[in-house]
Amino acid sequence: MKNTTNNIVISQLCKRHGEKDILKDVSFEAKQGRITAFLGPNGAGKSSTLRILLGLDRSTGTATFGGSNYVTFNTPLKVVGAAFDGIGGTPSRRVKTHLKIIAQSNNISFRRVSEVLKIVGLSEKSKARLGTLSLGEGQRLGLAVALLGDPQYIVLDEPTNGLDPTGIRWFRKFIRQQSDMGKTILLSSHLLSEVEAVADNVVIINHGKVIATGELQDVMKNLESLEDVFFSLTEEGEAKDEDFF
Repeated sequence: MKNTTNNIVISQLCKRHGEKDILKDVSFEAKQGRITAFLGPNGAGKSSTLRILLGLDRSTGTATFGGSNYVTFNTPLKVVGAAFDGIGGTPSRRVKTHLKIIAQSNNISFRRVSEVLKIVGLSEKSKARLGTLSLGEGQRLGLAVALLGDPQYIVLDEPTNGLDPTGIRWFRKFIRQQSDMGKTILLSSHLLSEVEAVADNVVIINHGKVIATGELQDVMKNLESLEDVFFSLTEEGEAKDEDFF
């Protein structure tokens, strides 16, 4: 029986920017051993929610990993692995050096650097400079960083952006392996067909409000694809709230 305490729990997040509600009572849960997809149009509140979860922004409500806030972890990469907002390194820095610096900052053995490069298929790029990496290779490096501390929780923002078809196929296998290992996975994406191929659970947000949540097959109901579900829900929301933007 899987441990239900290793869950990501988002509860009653509310955030305003000036007169505009960015998040309105956002609540959902990402469970251990399952891939939870967090979907929504641009400006719906996905990035704001993830930033709050990772301690990069503030709001009312709570966002926790196994009951604890991200900012309370002394070595956060050993608990939470996140690929968010690009590589974040100096273009002239070499890939292996970049990973060693991050590993050292979280008291992670340098042996892990070679391991994660192999996992994400970048072993041959270990001496390459960050500025020479393609968009897809940058995505893989972000995943390598997320895996450095062998964390329980994995949070990914648009993880297949820039991957070619081979890379996307690789990612499907990779993320399922992580889930099968009992990791708790939350990923944000706008590529609905890719999400449908990997997700166990789905959360759809629009205009700062969660409008659907549940297991993939339950959310899809009688509709043929997740894309049909997404547009039926979000377009309905547009009709009811046309002046939101």
